[in-house]
Amino acid sequence: MYEPIRTKSVHRTADDAQDTYPHRSREEELDIQLAGHLSALLAVTDELGDGPAGERIAQQVARLRGAPPARHAGLSGADDAALHRRAHALAGRALLVAASRADTAAAILAAERMDAHSAALAGQDLVGAP
Repeated sequence: MYEPIRTKSVHRTADDAQDTYPHRSREEELDIQLAGHLSALLAVTDELGDGPAGERIAQQVARLRGAPPARHAGLSGADDAALHRRAHALAGRALLVAASRADTAAAILAAERMDAHSAALAGQDLVGAP
């Protein structure tokens, strides 16, 4: 009735596909995520003109990526308060990921940057008060 199949199937099962795609561990994924948050924080820090903090962040990014980061070249034109709020949020994200992967150095740096941007925002609010 039916002729038997003589050729190999062109379809693959889900188990076969696992060997063909590279997989990263949870730690590698967290390293990539942390490096991304710190790189974004570095861009805002460079725009604010905070050189020493930028160097410390760049060292952490280089440690995570294995290569020095590209430094921010352009300006967004945002006011300092908006930049400090953005940097505070980015440092908070970096702190969460650093805590998740138990990276003490990055967590301390992120917490310090959060404090610095909070202080800058508080100082700006006091100066602008009537």
